[in-house]
Amino acid sequence: VTGKEIGSSKRIDDVIGRYIVSIKSSFPKDLTLSGMRIVLDCANGAAYKVGPTILEELGADVIVVNDKPNGYNINDQCGALYPENIGKLVTEYRADIGIALDGDADRLVIVDELGVVVHGDKLLGALCVYLEKECLLKGKSCVATVMSNKALEDYLESHNLNLHRTDVGDKHVLKTMHEESINFGGEQSGHIIFGDVAKTGDGLASALQVLALILRSGKKASKVLNAFDLYPQILVNLQVSEKIPLEEIDGLAQTLDEIRKKGMRDLIRYSGTENKLRVLLEGKDEKLVKSSMDELILFFKSKL
Repeated sequence: VTGKEIGSSKRIDDVIGRYIVSIKSSFPKDLTLSGMRIVLDCANGAAYKVGPTILEELGADVIVVNDKPNGYNINDQCGALYPENIGKLVTEYRADIGIALDGDADRLVIVDELGVVVHGDKLLGALCVYLEKECLLKGKSCVATVMSNKALEDYLESHNLNLHRTDVGDKHVLKTMHEESINFGGEQSGHIIFGDVAKTGDGLASALQVLALILRSGKKASKVLNAFDLYPQILVNLQVSEKIPLEEIDGLAQTLDEIRKKGMRDLIRYSGTENKLRVLLEGKDEKLVKSSMDELILFFKSKL
């Protein structure tokens, strides 16, 4: 067959209504958002209508911004890319929390009641421990990328939970979740996947789980979402004349072995588009991280 004979089409009427019902059903039945004030930034994108509707129908007092898309203003100085904008509104309106979505609404950034942006790794850690307490976490594990701070790994370990790391990209996170039968994972950038609620990242579904966590805890967002401190981290981009495969650089394995013995984590990779080597180091001791980075920079400059 050719042309119009190939495939078929089907129109789903009231798709917005169905989506709203689906996302609302993921929120615990015994909880309500009544009495909670929320600032919601829709990034002039996909959630401009469903976002406010879901939160209001669950009882929240919602202050909505950037909910008037015109085809050109999506993500324009707003949403998850600019969460500091709603930080000011949260304090101005004395809101309990700020929720910033991106244009296609698969990314979530949270601002606490003090107007402070919550780091993505802290959000992943708090949510993972919450799911475990609610007996909703499969495999006692979370999936995150190589960019996540080691403090997240240590925090989960202190709760007898495991962290599986993947390459950067939520598609890699999702792949590992499927392979390891894990139902929770995400990136520090705000792509959070609750496998039992949605098959990919959904900012609104994730936001409802964050709100449930806050309500269950009985604490302010700034307390419950700030359970651990991140380790000092340094990222340096080095210009190189040639991208020699890392495994072929004489002495690199030994140098990194010495650094790892000091309790540090490293991530070293070439840029995919430029003649640059990206070197990341992190550890509990900031001075040690700095001195080790100085050693690494000298090493790579002598080799590359």
